Amino acid sequence: MDEIVQPVSRPLGVATRLTCRDGVQLHGHIWPARKQTIGRVIINPATGVLARYYHYYADFLAGEGFEVITYDYRGIGLSRPETLRGCGYRWRDWGEQDFDAALRFMGAREPKLPLMVVGHSIGGYLPGLSEEAHRIDRMLTMGAQYAWWGDYAAGHRFRLFWRWHVVMPVLTAIYGYFPGKKLGWLEDLPAGVANEWSFRGPLMERTHPAHERGHVLARFAAVSAPILAVSVTDDDIGSAAAVRRTLAYYRNAGRIEASLSPSHYGLDAIGHFSLFHSRHEGGFWKDTLCWLKHGVNPWCKKANADRGSMSL
Repeated sequence: MDEIVQPVSRPLGVATRLTCRDGVQLHGHIWPARKQTIGRVIINPATGVLARYYHYYADFLAGEGFEVITYDYRGIGLSRPETLRGCGYRWRDWGEQDFDAALRFMGAREPKLPLMVVGHSIGGYLPGLSEEAHRIDRMLTMGAQYAWWGDYAAGHRFRLFWRWHVVMPVLTAIYGYFPGKKLGWLEDLPAGVANEWSFRGPLMERTHPAHERGHVLARFAAVSAPILAVSVTDDDIGSAAAVRRTLAYYRNAGRIEASLSPSHYGLDAIGHFSLFHSRHEGGFWKDTLCWLKHGVNPWCKKANADRGSMSL
């Protein structure tokens, strides 16, 4: 995807491994704070996006006093097994197991400091699947959604439905995994992840067995951390409706929505992926510090606060 290409000189963190409850090992990087540590941040990637794309933003946060972890979900990047065929990995595993492992790992480091999550796309939905999500102190999400086709931007709905809900499941059935790299769309995806995306309905809990749905909803409800959920007006996947649908599951959290337009930063386009590109360091990245450091919404004039939101 051209939107997420970064310069060659990529920052380097300290390699680490995460052990999930089911024994799966994940690869990630720690970014120690380069000044007095003021908080801990977990960065959750979008579906099919390598963790290294977020290394620039992680390095930026480390320079501001945060200890940060980036990691690849199972089946992606450094956490990819020798073969994706038959591995059985699902989207839900990324939340119940992978994010959970990152949360437990960071929760044990500097435990008196705030523990925060920055979630991009599916990365803003996954925290609610962890049994430890009640430990989160603050969340910042960008285009956070779980890919129900009915929430895709109206002018792009047919194209995206064809790509993700027709082509993707067909190719997944043929290859035994989704060959995203061959198409230049995404990284390759495990079949379970691809099929959860392709056949997702408007109610995310319906992808879980009936006897588990109440427990899943209770996990989301257990999150009380304030959430600032950002959407971008030209984001065809993470539309405001999609973001709002995901945010509704965090019903006991202080929820604030902020809708940004490219013109807010003097740009013609932003889309679903580009906010973590290093060109946004002096704009969007700097603004996010207001929320991560102080719990203050920097886009308050554009935010539509939920009735149960925290007052800023």
